[in-house]
Amino acid sequence: MHIHILGICGTFMGSLAVLARELGHQVTGSDQGVYPPMSTQLEAQGIKLMDGFDAAHLKPTPDLVLIGNAMSRGNVEVEAVLNRRLDYMSGPEWLTREVLRKRWVLAVAGTHGKTTTTTMLLWILEQAGFDAGYLVGGVPMDFSTSARLGSSDFFVIEADEYDSAFFDKRSKFVHYRPNTLILNNLEFDHADIFDNVEAIERQFHHLVRTVPANGLIVRPVVDAHLDRSLAMGCWSSTQTTAIGGEAEMPDWRAELLADDGSRFMVMHKEQPVATVKWGHTGLHNVRNGLAAIAAARHVGVTPDHAVSALSRFSGVKRRMELLATIRGVSIYDDFAHHPTAIATTLEGLRHKVGRERIIALIEPRSNTMQQGVHQGSLMPSAAAADNVLWANLGEMEWLPALVQTVSPGGIGRHRVGSSVDELVDLTMAELSHPCHIVVMSNGGFGGIHQKLISKLEQAIE
Repeated sequence: MHIHILGICGTFMGSLAVLARELGHQVTGSDQGVYPPMSTQLEAQGIKLMDGFDAAHLKPTPDLVLIGNAMSRGNVEVEAVLNRRLDYMSGPEWLTREVLRKRWVLAVAGTHGKTTTTTMLLWILEQAGFDAGYLVGGVPMDFSTSARLGSSDFFVIEADEYDSAFFDKRSKFVHYRPNTLILNNLEFDHADIFDNVEAIERQFHHLVRTVPANGLIVRPVVDAHLDRSLAMGCWSSTQTTAIGGEAEMPDWRAELLADDGSRFMVMHKEQPVATVKWGHTGLHNVRNGLAAIAAARHVGVTPDHAVSALSRFSGVKRRMELLATIRGVSIYDDFAHHPTAIATTLEGLRHKVGRERIIALIEPRSNTMQQGVHQGSLMPSAAAADNVLWANLGEMEWLPALVQTVSPGGIGRHRVGSSVDELVDLTMAELSHPCHIVVMSNGGFGGIHQKLISKLEQAIE
């Protein structure tokens, strides 16, 4: 079968392309703004990519068109599909029909940490010999691709609350029907499709409704939005997680043995079961790891085996990925796209590096960010950095005004740049040795990472 995918370089649709190729289908796809790591992964799989959208991309006529949720009416290929009455469906519907239908699905949902937690859980199962299938919304460093079928009955999936397609406004995760479900957290995001946090709580409740009575839901004990979502009805067993003394008697607790989260004791029913020692930092990663350990136990992996696996966990590309260290200056790439994610990531780095200088380059690129929804929490989210450079590449009127309130006259910790070159120059002017530069964006950020590396290398010559 020839499957053509619209929006193929998105993290989800690109992963579907990998699965379809593994199933033996001929796969092609169209997209705008193609950049690594997804584009290089697809090309390595022998999948033909077409730049931009054009009705000519639908010749020869594919047997099925999968339409990504970034596609809308008015797109020339979407209109050609409808006018020619080609067979089409959403990505989540195809995935459930062709891959998930008879498998034990372990799903990870939440506003933050989905990709990392999914990959942690997958790595634990991998090290236990499960050979699980998976789909991750990123590129795991311990695996060669973002998706695979696997040979076992188990499938691990990142469960996104974003809508399925222009013709199916349900959240993607409603399609997946998990047996084991991690709910990491719940906050307001995706302002382009959700009017308020209550709408997101309702979608999470729809997900909870699909978990069988003999299934398991793992969730943090402290999260008011999840409380409200689950209060609408829950028919499955639940297990709670917590860090330190933030709650009494959770099912799973992490006791920090290092402030930066690089070591912690795993407690189950208040009994110590194993100690995590790994190369990752931040309370967000402690929470992610604890949830993965709890979910893995539901399918038979003991905590000591799970902890042993996490000690060798490499991580995910673009999640505080260290790109280079040049003369004491380290450059990291991070996907943070929400104030909470920015704050927890920078705080984790601060605990790790102590008083060494941290420069954060932040591109508010998500639809929610660009609308200015998080203005009130955006500046405080970067408090752990010494200098913060905000990218106003989309000419958001509210951003310079907001920065002006905390750094009048463009002098102070917060600065704003309207181009990549300007941001690079501002960064170079703030350098010290040692120094940590964290580039935060959910897009390509105009290739700023490599431009910074090149500038630093030139400074050595």
